[in-house]
Amino acid sequence: MKVIITGATGMVGEGVLFECLENPAVLEILIIGRRKYELTHPKLKELIVKDFSEINNHSEVLKQYEGCFFCAGSSSVGENEESFTKKTYDFVVPFATSLSAINPSMIFIYVSGNRTDSTEQGKVMWARVKGRTENALMKLPFKGQYNFRPAIMIGTKGQKNVKTLYKILGPLIAPFISAKTLKLSEVGKAMINAVAKGYPTQILETEDILKLSKK
Repeated sequence: MKVIITGATGMVGEGVLFECLENPAVLEILIIGRRKYELTHPKLKELIVKDFSEINNHSEVLKQYEGCFFCAGSSSVGENEESFTKKTYDFVVPFATSLSAINPSMIFIYVSGNRTDSTEQGKVMWARVKGRTENALMKLPFKGQYNFRPAIMIGTKGQKNVKTLYKILGPLIAPFISAKTLKLSEVGKAMINAVAKGYPTQILETEDILKLSKK
């Protein structure tokens, strides 16, 4: 398969990228981003855009891919609902809407978060915004659309873009909450398997992601 990855310069996207580079099921990877990712590999291609709305200018290229792994995102720390909506819903949904028009036969996977609020009515701001984002994505006319809700994730050896907090705390707390901990290699495998084999539900909690990674 050929896949698109966004957010390769972040922790989740880089971990998923590393799995795709190693996985024989993936023949080609296109990174879409606003700054260059410092890696060369025979499988790897790159599309640098000033703004994600520019993807309409590359429709012929984007028709070639079976899956899109949307791993780009921002922390909600220091944000209010309006600003976090701009960095989340208003960032992801227009991109996905354009991509669904260009290539409706694609599988689109969005990395959301544990405890996302599908009702959009809860007290936690970021959970409402992510829930609203998930709900909008599920209405798009893709061949398949999945929302991954991982909790704690452990990086892959060799990653550059791992947050210091994860480097220190991840290995320490993982043994105590193993049911909620995922390796980023497992997240990547689950995404690849979602494209290849599908999954019965569109929202995947940690246990679902782990199960799908082993298919």
